[in-house]
Amino acid sequence: MFSSDLKVSLHCRESYSKANRMLGLISRTVRYRHPTVLLNLYKSLVRPHLDYCSSVWNPYYIKDIELIERVQHRFTRLFPEFHSLPYDDRLRQLGLWSLQERRNRTDLIELIKLVKGFSGVPLNDFFHRSENIATRGHNWKLLKSHCHCEARLQFFSQRAINRWNSLSQEDVDATSVNAFKGRLERRRRLQMDFFKDV
Repeated sequence: MFSSDLKVSLHCRESYSKANRMLGLISRTVRYRHPTVLLNLYKSLVRPHLDYCSSVWNPYYIKDIELIERVQHRFTRLFPEFHSLPYDDRLRQLGLWSLQERRNRTDLIELIKLVKGFSGVPLNDFFHRSENIATRGHNWKLLKSHCHCEARLQFFSQRAINRWNSLSQEDVDATSVNAFKGRLERRRRLQMDFFKDV
């Protein structure tokens, strides 16, 4: 859902509402609170409402980011043993990424599909490869075009470039999407703030 000014606040509220209702249903009906059971229910019934097609509607206002994150925040509080821990520690204990990190990771996964030709959409429809190969980093650097409109700056073809260009050659040389995902996991362990915007 987009408004006439291309903002995604309406979609964020709708996704939040659907995911929150599903989380409430799980909370009311499931009495066996083992982390494995609740995690599987959360990942299969709640999180898809918050993740689906996020490359298109990635929120950029703090109020929208926090609204979406509130669902996962509420989920991590379903475990009595984690009540006293801060949110980041609860995520670490459960082996979860924040939703903002997941959206940024999804952007990179979509980009590797475009670069490797695994997508039906040609790379040139969204990006232009840098001709300057003398720069540090990998040989698949992308050019970032100049734009002044705030909504345009947040489109997939603009927001993903800086993070993509900061990957290493080893990351970009992954032969499959799953291999690339593994390298992103490793990068997150080594560089905790790599997938965070705020």
